Amino acid sequence: MNRILLILFLCVVCLSACKKGYDPIAEERVQAEKDDKIIQDYIAATPGLGAVIKRVDSAGIATGVYYVELAPGSGNELFTNSTRITIDYTSKVLTTGEVFAESNNFHPSFTLGEVLRAWKLGIPQIKKGGKIRIISASKYAYGPYDQPQINLPKNSVVDFEIELLDVTN
Repeated sequence: MNRILLILFLCVVCLSACKKGYDPIAEERVQAEKDDKIIQDYIAATPGLGAVIKRVDSAGIATGVYYVELAPGSGNELFTNSTRITIDYTSKVLTTGEVFAESNNFHPSFTLGEVLRAWKLGIPQIKKGGKIRIISASKYAYGPYDQPQINLPKNSVVDFEIELLDVTN
């Protein structure tokens, strides 16, 4: 019996030692701080942006998603994860201004539940016919993963301009 307990104890010690040195939560926190500094520096360097940009809160918690309402649109749509949206958009890397994706007047439709978290938080800030600019920390966009198909490096802070063409509930 003592031998079994000793073996179990050694297994637990060995397995817990394997995880040392890697803390994904700490890495995420460090990246969030870097992203926020990039965004704050951009806001400070862009004349007039500080007066109109707002940060999105989610359940009362500040996120890494900022937006500027370019045109409010009209109506009183209720947005849920199953709301279908039709949009026109341009996506750029904030630090370089390089466009990495755009709809090119194709007007794709999505349910709100299947889009990037930055879009889930930003798009409900406007109504049908509205336009919004969303500046997003990497965590709320493509995260810590390279996106070679669109030539986007990991941990990119992104700048989206979206026109909400239609909303269906």
